Amino acid sequence: MEQQTSNDMRQMTALGRKIESNSFQIIDDEVGDHDWPDHEWQVVRRVIHSTADFEFRDLVAIHRDAIRDGINALKRGAPIIADVKMIDSGLNKARLDAWGVKVHCFISDEDVIAEAKAKNTTRAIEAVKKAHSLGLLDGAIVAVGNAPTSLLETVRHIDDNRAKPSLIVGVPVGFVSAAESKDEVMQRSVPYIVTKGRKGGSTIAVSILHALLYISANEEI
Repeated sequence: MEQQTSNDMRQMTALGRKIESNSFQIIDDEVGDHDWPDHEWQVVRRVIHSTADFEFRDLVAIHRDAIRDGINALKRGAPIIADVKMIDSGLNKARLDAWGVKVHCFISDEDVIAEAKAKNTTRAIEAVKKAHSLGLLDGAIVAVGNAPTSLLETVRHIDDNRAKPSLIVGVPVGFVSAAESKDEVMQRSVPYIVTKGRKGGSTIAVSILHALLYISANEEI
């Protein structure tokens, strides 16, 4: 499994690997000294790499158990519950397949849309409820890059003892409830990786997951 996973993780050409390596070196050089532990820095560095925004050095917050629990979840093939299809589209399928990980996104399902309209809620809220009804939330990685209401509904499920994800990647971007939803996550005991404040996005959620996939394939935790 380790050899297969490693092979799946190295799909880039030699030039692509060189460009990525050079980019990471530039980030390391420009950031200089920092207090991030190695595995956490790999996550933060990939966020900076995906955004070219060095503010994320200080905006990313990582629960002490997040890396370990996230990688363990991947290695046992836990599902990833994504708030939007952009996350599913951005993830490398070969890397996911190496661990048997499936991505689920219900935001555009007809029943979810109908429920949201009938209840005057949001599709993101009803998508979380559907994931729960299908028994997918417990032990899952919940990845939110766009919809704060998805993150808040996940928190409600945790508070009501209806779900206990292995990891929350909470990085919704926006002006309404984005920062507040992340603050709520950080007050819970479930491991998390979030971006504080308004900044975030699906691209960042994908970069965090790819960092975890890379670590899971190449390093021991």
